[in-house]
Amino acid sequence: TVEDNILPTVIAQNITVHLNANGEYTLTTAEVNNGSFDNCGIETLGLSQTFFNCASIGTTTTVTLFAVDVNGNYASATAFINVADTMAPTVITQNISVQLGADGQATITPAQINNGSFDNCGIVTYTLDIASFTCANVGPNTVTLTVTDVNGNVSTGTAIVTVQDLIAPAAISQNITVQLGINGQLAITPAQINNGSFDNCGIATLTLD
Repeated sequence: TVEDNILPTVIAQNITVHLNANGEYTLTTAEVNNGSFDNCGIETLGLSQTFFNCASIGTTTTVTLFAVDVNGNYASATAFINVADTMAPTVITQNISVQLGADGQATITPAQINNGSFDNCGIVTYTLDIASFTCANVGPNTVTLTVTDVNGNVSTGTAIVTVQDLIAPAAISQNITVQLGINGQLAITPAQINNGSFDNCGIATLTLD
């Protein structure tokens, strides 16, 4: 009667795996196995855990690699699996227009520029390099949206913010009395009629009909 009572020699290796775009990873025995062998041959190799996701980040998971040889002998070894997220967020932006207020200023938020940015494990912050605008910024302005995920990966995207001044000047006039000259004529200036007209971004010209 010939018997095989020698257990397989199981050799496991520690590895780091990287989550995919869905925030998941499926581990295979080939990744953990590091040359396991048996005198008569291994029939089955298996793992105690194969599925990992974002919740696995930050901890080292111990998995068991087990082997069963062709004669039913069983042996196992452990390995440490480090799960990493190195996938940066996908940044999607949109162009917007903003109107200056009565004080000649306007502010925007990252939410106005963001247009559905996403990440496999979740986004923690959205920031803008420019969030405040004045009369000096009337017209198109390029802003950068920076998106940081929960694992510190960063991506950026740009958008155009068109700043508009749609508030008309406030024209304030005053009545005046003038005397004709010896030639029966008189000229007046806009400054004589103006009584403190103002605008949020400044007045360029004052004219009279």
